Amino acid sequence: MKAAVTVALALSLSACASWQPAPAVPDEVKQAMTQAGLPLSALGVVAYPIGDAAHALRLNEQQPMRPASTMKLVTGAVALDKLGTNWRGRTDLLVDAAAFAALSPKDGVLAGPLYLRGGADTDLDWGELVQLLRDLRERGVREIQGGLVVDRTLFRPARLDLGVPPFDDTPESYYNAIPDALNLNGNLLTYALKSDAKTGAVEAWTSPAWPGITVDASAMTPSDAACKDWERGWQSPLVLPLPPAQAAAQTQHVVLQGSFPRGCERQEEFTNLVDRQWLAAQAVRQIWGELGGKLGGSPATDREGATPADAKLLATHQGHPLAEVMRGMMKRSDNALTRLTYLRFGADAAAADEPTLAASERVVRDWFAAHGIDATGLVLENGSGLSRLERIKPAQLAALLQAAHDGPQGPELLAMLPVAGVDGTLRRRMKGTPAEGRARMKTGTLHDTFALAGYVPDAHGRLWIVVGMINDENGDKGKPALDALAAWVARQ
Repeated sequence: MKAAVTVALALSLSACASWQPAPAVPDEVKQAMTQAGLPLSALGVVAYPIGDAAHALRLNEQQPMRPASTMKLVTGAVALDKLGTNWRGRTDLLVDAAAFAALSPKDGVLAGPLYLRGGADTDLDWGELVQLLRDLRERGVREIQGGLVVDRTLFRPARLDLGVPPFDDTPESYYNAIPDALNLNGNLLTYALKSDAKTGAVEAWTSPAWPGITVDASAMTPSDAACKDWERGWQSPLVLPLPPAQAAAQTQHVVLQGSFPRGCERQEEFTNLVDRQWLAAQAVRQIWGELGGKLGGSPATDREGATPADAKLLATHQGHPLAEVMRGMMKRSDNALTRLTYLRFGADAAAADEPTLAASERVVRDWFAAHGIDATGLVLENGSGLSRLERIKPAQLAALLQAAHDGPQGPELLAMLPVAGVDGTLRRRMKGTPAEGRARMKTGTLHDTFALAGYVPDAHGRLWIVVGMINDENGDKGKPALDALAAWVARQ
């Protein structure tokens, strides 16, 4: 009996000796919040060494919060599991069975239309479109009598960009690009601007100079700002309706507004200016003609539609593997790539007539359930964090990071994240702190949100899961507080 008591006492003392209380919010984090004028009630935190969640630093961890671009971790983790690291988007050129049967290698004439079918190809830029059409030309096709049909039906609805109110007051900005299954050149078009050093007069054109687009910069006024500050005087362009004679010629008239620095030259990519269906038709026709081919009809008769089930594949283009694409999603915080990926795993799971976004949300919630993560309070809109609706609890995001780390794709996700003080959206942050070159974390910023989530090794090399979110009208001032949190972990 005495021996049993002695053993029990020894075990009890051993347990007490190894037990450690959960840490409190570090003083340096509190000080940074105070200096930024932010209350601790606006801060949500979870931080713990992997495998030791019982002793986590926690603050407001069950509060649903705006995650901004840290929501990309959700899309990324689910995509890696559901699509796999080697998944590739693709773009196909097809013809219907009857036209294919009648195609003669000798004359190279297709009696029917050419179907350009989008498959969430992340890399179909203008140069790759040229090569894709060249491949078709080298198959012996010379003339396509039935015009062009663009197939975006992988996603429902096919045109998510139509009728959607702008996210902010610069809908033309590249980060506002709304993807579709074709995703031609990322749904972006480059505009070149050049101003005279003396008069300030601005010339502008598109690059490539696709036919049918006129860019009018005559309303822009000169400014004495530095060229690097050109955006200060920028105002959103207009796409104006044209007189009937010009409208019949299928042209698009873009009017640039605001001011532009004297003697300045810029090339910038914009979205949501000219209609993407019109632009796709113009580009295909221009390139096909340059390759010596003929395409029946006109941009006015080209249309969107589904490819026949019995269509024959003539040429295809594949994008880069998902593991490479996701480096851009995470390192650059690319909204359009993330939204495209979110839609893509939804398309695989969608039931008949189910909207793709609804299917994507269902896939995410099923993933949470499969990994034992309570999804209560989770709100999804597009999976990128470029949203005023999306919400996630810090505890949920930490649990996702734990599940992703423990899964087969954990090393892939870790390698994709920005490295503090080195690259991506963290390249200028945490310089000179213990986190520099070691913390791998996803950033998130909106005007009322600042967030940071990922993995930080401590001084002994133990990897910690760290999630920090600040939701406040001045939340964008929270960078020092969250950087201090990561540095504190790195010192442990």
